[in-house]
Amino acid sequence: MMKKYPYLTFILLIVFASCNTNNKKTDTPIEVEKMEEYPLQGVWEIHSYVNYRGDTTDTIWPSNERKQRKMFSKSKVMWSKLRTFDSLDWFGVGDYTLKDGIFTEELDYGSKPVNKIIETSNKWTFNAVVTEDSFSQITVDSSGNYIYAENYIRVD
Repeated sequence: MMKKYPYLTFILLIVFASCNTNNKKTDTPIEVEKMEEYPLQGVWEIHSYVNYRGDTTDTIWPSNERKQRKMFSKSKVMWSKLRTFDSLDWFGVGDYTLKDGIFTEELDYGSKPVNKIIETSNKWTFNAVVTEDSFSQITVDSSGNYIYAENYIRVD
């Protein structure tokens, strides 16, 4: 099951860590095992979109009417989104960074609706969970609560 839903491991880790009620201080620093950070280079296809609403989630699965791919080189990103239910093209091109679980995308240009968004802001920052075969970019609020996630699987 963890192979099919690798982002679940990250979520479970957060849940278990937040359950610690031991407030005892110590003089010895605790070493936290650093998670391996896999490179994003390659092609990724959307696996699911998740909207978080308090204790509930709403998952949207891809279909013939809703598809999305992201392609990463060493520092560049290009993504495209198919939404057959509207007449707009959706794509973006730019730079990205991934460091210490933070994914930042800075777009140079995109399709007409994306360029309208870029006029206001061209940089987005997400929490990221990357394994060898999965990638999740997670939008969080100022308190660290999940708002929205895009979950991808590696296709090339």
